[in-house]
Amino acid sequence: MKPNLKACGHAMVTALVNAVLAVILMLLVEFAISGTFQVPEPYLWAGFVIWIVVFSGQFWRQRYLCRSAEHTGSAQES
Repeated sequence: MKPNLKACGHAMVTALVNAVLAVILMLLVEFAISGTFQVPEPYLWAGFVIWIVVFSGQFWRQRYLCRSAEHTGSAQES
């Protein structure tokens, strides 16, 4: 269970950083085009979708890395 929690933590941080950066980039482009700083609702939904996609991909990747490191560590101890 510990590798899953560790993978979940890493994936959540990575997904949050990517989603926040994507929303900031969308807002900067919106400001450059319109000249006003507004937060349209679709941008927030896009950030949420980005978070879901990145989280799911990173979770599976981090879980695999944590499990392979766990197996390598137990093989070296034997």
